[in-house]
Amino acid sequence: MYSGFTRKMTAARVAVALAAVGGCGLAAAPAMAASDYANTLQALQQQEFRELSKELGGAVAFKGVVPAEGLGVLGFDISASATGFKLKDRSLWSRASNGSKVDQYVAMGGIRAHKGLPNNIDLDAFYNKATNNIGVWGAGVRWAFIEGSTVMPAVAIRGSYSALSGVDQLKMNTTGVDLSISKGILMFTPYAGVGKVWVRSTPKDVPGLKRESFSLNRAFAGVNINLGINLAAEVDRTGDTTSYSVKAGIRF
Repeated sequence: MYSGFTRKMTAARVAVALAAVGGCGLAAAPAMAASDYANTLQALQQQEFRELSKELGGAVAFKGVVPAEGLGVLGFDISASATGFKLKDRSLWSRASNGSKVDQYVAMGGIRAHKGLPNNIDLDAFYNKATNNIGVWGAGVRWAFIEGSTVMPAVAIRGSYSALSGVDQLKMNTTGVDLSISKGILMFTPYAGVGKVWVRSTPKDVPGLKRESFSLNRAFAGVNINLGINLAAEVDRTGDTTSYSVKAGIRF
């Protein structure tokens, strides 16, 4: 499932760098804001709307960017983050965006937080915002039913919810479940997982289009590196959408 992962992580450097620039751009002046995306959905046929929804749904779906192991009752993880994904059909996105030029990559900056609870349960949450109108937020509950040890990996199951914000003509949300495994090696904790995402994409006040609902398969892998400053990188494939995420912050 993860053949070619090394190649993907090399490619991720470019996308992640772009995402980081996008995250920094959130603090820039409004004049630097990009054109709004998906603001003329009436230009699409139903099948085109479904294809756009599949691509965007894969990007909106929850991404933890965290190992399977629990934080413990006193533990927390809070980080600045950046995520980027590539648009497959820019002409379709352009027609759905009032004919505007759309970038090949959508870059988002944001914040992620994780809090440990009793019984190896953790709460996960994030918010991301692009320099265009696209925003994404989400939350999840993760249970490490195998705690992990010096010889055993941690294994966790997570339920999640995420939603699109900032797009007037589109209401989109996802629910998901995934299973992940991780094993700490010194300051490195590689992890990987698989899951399923259910997407609901509803056009708002767009004649001729109706809601699309579908499921997407998900696979992800990453590594957490704790050097005092906690760092993590993850590549995620949900449906046909590949996303790259990085974060930096503190983890105890």
